[in-house]
Amino acid sequence: MLSKSSSLGFLIASTLSLATPALATDSVKVNDLVVATPIPDAQREATVKAARAFYDFWNTGDEAFLKQAIAPNFTDRTLPPGRPQGPDGPAFASRQFRTAVPDLKVTVDKMIVAGDFVTVHMKFTGHFSGKFGQTQGKNQPIAFIATDLIKVANGRVTDNWHIEDNLTLLQQMGIATVKS
Repeated sequence: MLSKSSSLGFLIASTLSLATPALATDSVKVNDLVVATPIPDAQREATVKAARAFYDFWNTGDEAFLKQAIAPNFTDRTLPPGRPQGPDGPAFASRQFRTAVPDLKVTVDKMIVAGDFVTVHMKFTGHFSGKFGQTQGKNQPIAFIATDLIKVANGRVTDNWHIEDNLTLLQQMGIATVKS
């Protein structure tokens, strides 16, 4: 039987090893990975693998990562107007946004795994050099945050609840202004 300090050391070492990118240099950077509840190793690995693939997709726009990550019954629980429901929704959103910000990158600041759920806080960066609606970008930098809660079952993302700091994004794009 392991002591509490030995168990804690093992959990910390396991967490740190999972936070180290093992994929290509284009892999999404995860600054902090926390496993909040004890789950079987195989489930933890499958959950983290699905989450990393989902955010590798957002980081690169490569739909092969999306196909690897997402379940056929995927449901966007906070579906914005105009975005298709189901597995086609994230691909549609990425293509639309990358038209405006072709060099879009995502950094995962914190990923917290708790059973079947993963909370992810991330930062999007890039340059608004394309077109968004009727607005043409002028290569201005953008940086905004978002937080997701995803559910992973059988190694695939089945559900996503998300919130983005759209006001900051639209201000940086010159589309919205806030009067004081």
